[in-house]
Amino acid sequence: MSLGARLQSKSAEYQKSQGDLALLVDKKTRLDTQLSENEMVKKEFDNLTPNNTIFKLVGPVLVPQDQTEARTNVETRLDFIRGETKRVDTQIKDTEEELEKKKLELVDLQAQLPASSGAISN
Repeated sequence: MSLGARLQSKSAEYQKSQGDLALLVDKKTRLDTQLSENEMVKKEFDNLTPNNTIFKLVGPVLVPQDQTEARTNVETRLDFIRGETKRVDTQIKDTEEELEKKKLELVDLQAQLPASSGAISN
C-alpha cells in the first residue's frame, strides 16, 4: 500500500472515530438530562405526604399510582441512568485515547510524505 493510500485510510479512520466520539458525547448529554429530571422527581417525592396521590402518564391517560411503586420506579431509573453514564464515560475515554493514537499515526505519516516525495525528486 502506498504512503498516500495509507494516509487516506488513516484519515478516514480518524474521521470515523471523531464521529463516534460526537455520538457518545450526545448520548452522555441526554443521560445527564435524564438524570437531572429524575433527581428532581425524587426531590418532589420527598415533599409528599402519604395522602398525596401520584399519577402516571400511560399513553394519553393519567393513571393513579402507588407512592411506594413510583419511588421504586424512579430509584430504579436513577440506578440505570447512572450505570449507563459510567459506561458511556468509559467509552468516551477509550475513544479519546484511540483518537489520540490515530492522530499521532497521521502526523507520523504526514511527516514521511514530504520525505518520500523529496527522495523521488532527487
